[in-house]
Amino acid sequence: MADFASPSSSKVSVLFVCLGNICRSPMAEAVFRSLSHNLPPTNPTSPSSLQLPTQPHPQISYIDSAGTLAYHADSPPDPRTVSTLSSHKITNYNHRARKITAQDFEKFDYILAMDSQNLADLKALKGRVDRKKGGAASKASVRLFGEFGGRNEPTELGEEVIDPYYGADDGFEVCFEQVSRFSKAFLREVVENGTEKEEEDAGGSQEEL
Repeated sequence: MADFASPSSSKVSVLFVCLGNICRSPMAEAVFRSLSHNLPPTNPTSPSSLQLPTQPHPQISYIDSAGTLAYHADSPPDPRTVSTLSSHKITNYNHRARKITAQDFEKFDYILAMDSQNLADLKALKGRVDRKKGGAASKASVRLFGEFGGRNEPTELGEEVIDPYYGADDGFEVCFEQVSRFSKAFLREVVENGTEKEEEDAGGSQEEL
């Protein structure tokens, strides 16, 4: 569920994306929302709580999540996502799954993929959006979320968040740890330090949104 604060050139908007938008990306959204709502502008790595208060970070405009496919459209997050969030005291997160749209590539500054397949799909879709605009680059920077705070070598793409849907409950705890670490790194590197978005090659694809 998006935060719709008034965007400005100094604020950052973020969309988290996985396959079906019921496990990884809603968890990433909930964790990022909790951290960004709690952190003062000067201290993005030491939240006092993971509750979701009403005041957002002053440099965040809006936050949302989506899926590359519409398998679970309008469904709530997986119960294991909800229980994992609840075990970490994130209890007031509400969301309905949706598929990413062409408009998202213009609305969000960052679209953050959970794994390399999500990333490839998103770049292909961004290419389609850009071609429909006559080749003009859309606003969004499409990145792997694990580029921020990931444990892979700098020469590698970045750490992936493995889909826990078909596994045991501990996979959701692993997911929580990863998206928490990545969120803190993103807030530190992009929101606080003002790292500029990197340009991507919008890969060619005929896939429709």
